[in-house]
Amino acid sequence: MLAAPRFHHLHLNSVDPDAAIDFYVKRFPTGERTRWGGAPALRVPNDALLLFERVATPPPAEPRTAIWHFGWHVPDTWSTLRAFQAQPEVTLLPLYTGDGAGSVWVSSDTWPGTNGILGRTAAQIAEAKASGVQPTRTGGFGYLRGPDDALVEYAGNHPAERFNHVHFLHEDPVCAQLWYQRHLGAQVPAGRAPAPGVTASTCQVPRGPDRTFPALERDGLTRTPVAAVAFGDITFPAYMRQDDRPAAPTRGHLYDHVALSVGDLDAWMDKLRGEGVAILEAPYPLAETRAFMIEGPSEAIELVEVR
Repeated sequence: MLAAPRFHHLHLNSVDPDAAIDFYVKRFPTGERTRWGGAPALRVPNDALLLFERVATPPPAEPRTAIWHFGWHVPDTWSTLRAFQAQPEVTLLPLYTGDGAGSVWVSSDTWPGTNGILGRTAAQIAEAKASGVQPTRTGGFGYLRGPDDALVEYAGNHPAERFNHVHFLHEDPVCAQLWYQRHLGAQVPAGRAPAPGVTASTCQVPRGPDRTFPALERDGLTRTPVAAVAFGDITFPAYMRQDDRPAAPTRGHLYDHVALSVGDLDAWMDKLRGEGVAILEAPYPLAETRAFMIEGPSEAIELVEVR
C-alpha cells in the first residue's frame, strides 16, 4: 500500500507573477512570498503552494477547462468583504439571487441553501419567501476577480485563514470522485460519499434539471450532481460542467495543473501505469526532486516526489 498523496501546489500561468503574488498576499496575509524550484510562489500556512510561471501573453480563458476556481477560508466573511470594498484594486463579483435582478456580495445575504445544497431553485426561493425564511447574514461565500482573470472564492466563518480548495467542473463528477479514490487514494469529505453500490460503470449521473441561486451567472448554477475529494486539508469539490461543451485541456491555460506530493515516485509510476492511467510526461527533474505528469478525469495532475 502506498501512502496517499498530499496536495503540493496549484500551478498558474501569469503575465506578471510578482504582481500576482503581491495581490494575494495583500488579500490573504497569512500567505508569504517564496520561491520553489526557482519559480515565484505563494506559500500558505498549511504548507501548500501557488506556483507561478511567467508567460508572454495572457493565458486563455476560453474554451473553459475543468478547473473553475480556487479559494480560501477566512475567519469572518463580512469583515473580509468590508476590507475588500475599501481596496479599489479589488474587483468583487456579484452573486445573483434569482429574485428578479437582485444580487448580493456574500451568499449569507440571501436565502440559505437547503437539502445539503448551497443554493435554492426558483421554486425553493418562492417557498422561502412565502414561509418567511431569512438570510443568516453570517459566514457564507463571495468571489473576487484575481490577477490574470482568476476567479477566487473567500468563505467563512472558519477558525483561521487558509487556502482550502480547488473547485472543478467535471463532465461526470461522481466518476471523477471514484477515479481519484481508486488511483490516488483520495479521501472523501463527510456527506460527499457516492451512493451505495455506485461503480465506475454506473457513475454517470445526469445534470440536475434546476439551476440554483445565489450564483455568479444570472440564470443560476447547476449544483447537482455534486462530489468532492480531499488530499490532506485541501479539497477538490466538483459540480458538473454547466453546458455540453467538452472541457479543454488545462495545460497552457490559467490553471495549468494541480500537483500532489508522493513519497516514492517510481512506485507511483508503476502503480498508475499498471492501472492504465495516461502518462502525459515521464519522470523529469523538478527543482531538487523529480516529478511526472498524468491525465486526470479532466485535468493534468503532477506527482512530485517529496521524501
